[in-house]
Amino acid sequence: MPSNVAAFFPAPVAAKEPRQLREPVPSAELTLQGAVSPGAGQLFVVSCYTRFDNLAHGPRGTQASRGLYTFRLDSSDGQMVLVSVTKEPIMNPAFSRFHPRRNLLYTCTESVAEPGQIDTWRVDPATGRLSKLGSQSAGGTSTCYLTLDKGCENMLVVNYWDATIGIFGLKADEGIVAGPRSMFDPNMGRAMRAKHDAHVNHSHNDSSAQAERQADPHSHAVILDPHFGRIAFVPDLGMDIIRQFRYDAQDGCLRAMGSVKSGPAGRTALGPRYIEFHPTLPMAYVVNELASEVSVFEFDLQAAQAVIDSKVESLDGAPPMLRLLQTIRTIPDAFPGKLNTCGRITVHSSGQYVLASNRGHDSIAVFRVSMALPKPGLLSVVGTQHTRGATPRHFTFDVSGQWLITANQDSDHIAVFRFNVATGRLEWTGNEYHVPSPNFVCSVMPHAEAAARTDEAEASMALTLQRARGEGLGGVHVGGGHGGFALSASGPGAGPQLQSRL
Repeated sequence: MPSNVAAFFPAPVAAKEPRQLREPVPSAELTLQGAVSPGAGQLFVVSCYTRFDNLAHGPRGTQASRGLYTFRLDSSDGQMVLVSVTKEPIMNPAFSRFHPRRNLLYTCTESVAEPGQIDTWRVDPATGRLSKLGSQSAGGTSTCYLTLDKGCENMLVVNYWDATIGIFGLKADEGIVAGPRSMFDPNMGRAMRAKHDAHVNHSHNDSSAQAERQADPHSHAVILDPHFGRIAFVPDLGMDIIRQFRYDAQDGCLRAMGSVKSGPAGRTALGPRYIEFHPTLPMAYVVNELASEVSVFEFDLQAAQAVIDSKVESLDGAPPMLRLLQTIRTIPDAFPGKLNTCGRITVHSSGQYVLASNRGHDSIAVFRVSMALPKPGLLSVVGTQHTRGATPRHFTFDVSGQWLITANQDSDHIAVFRFNVATGRLEWTGNEYHVPSPNFVCSVMPHAEAAARTDEAEASMALTLQRARGEGLGGVHVGGGHGGFALSASGPGAGPQLQSRL
């Protein structure tokens, strides 16, 4: 490896195993002790690849035996504790979305060989356990993105391989994903030209890999604008465009209204992957995976309002909703772009920073958001932080914005960093945990109403044990600390400790 390239690869650091985890161990054999109150810490659900042969890309880590791992974060020091591993078999969960009002988690499966599945899980706020409530076909292959609309009436679903975008209803009483209401197909039924079994690793980004990945349309995400919740944007990695739609929740459909280039005119091999909006400014940030760049767009609020108010069914002549203002690299100029592709992009909750992950350079790039007039929202480079592992496919913040957890897919672990909001610097905590082929980290903060119901159930269980033994209330202890729920009896004549087992 050339010295100028090797300089960007710090020596790997051995990952610590999470407490009580020995991989591979069937989850039924894991005993998680120590009760957890709902307020004891935020949960993070890490999804893993369980099969490599049916993926369009080629992971280099270890196939997981279980698909979903739930951790609880200690917000005082950034340490994490494994509290749950799914019993149910789930193949290649690759994206998750937590319901904003219910303790429900939605996951989707990734495969080019069969239609994806959208699974609905109930999250137990006390134990972190996931219980599957239902499953629904996604209507396409390599399902990769889920979005809930503002009213939580519908879910918008993206299937990467065949590029389809579906609208699925949610059952009002349970929140389970119901059948599809509509499906948009940019391929219009044409057969795919690319080989679905190419298995190119995402750190390989030469011209041949780019040509393979851009032989067809490939929708990669769907985002509703945060101002109206009516304009949908879909990055198409294969076509170098951001598709625009007017979204109608009542009809459950998307009405196409053209597209915008995801980067400068005349450029090719951009590969738009994700788009994220600023929390207060009318600005959107697109990560171009193949170009290792972030494009900064201004969102035209007036044009969006006009389209929303329009009664016209055909919107082919609608103006662009996004206007390109800036592009900025995610990797140093000296690092070869053919050795890197981007992963996730996010805007920090403070609105002061934008972050993007690099797969190949194995880093997270941090950009400062300028608030200076006349055009607030432009970016400047703060720096890059190595993720202490290979191929950071995804990362997320805790609710405080202080702790960042990254999924290092090809080195089989997750790592925790402290984020300094004053400087924009990421500081390594030394906390890293073995998880096989992690591909996504979902932030889960349990909702109070459901947590209260769990507390009532635990109190009822304690009272039942008390009555069964004829003991006073002081004879029952609902434990504390990190881990899964545990209930034990104390005092003379106490029975054996009861532990929940996964």
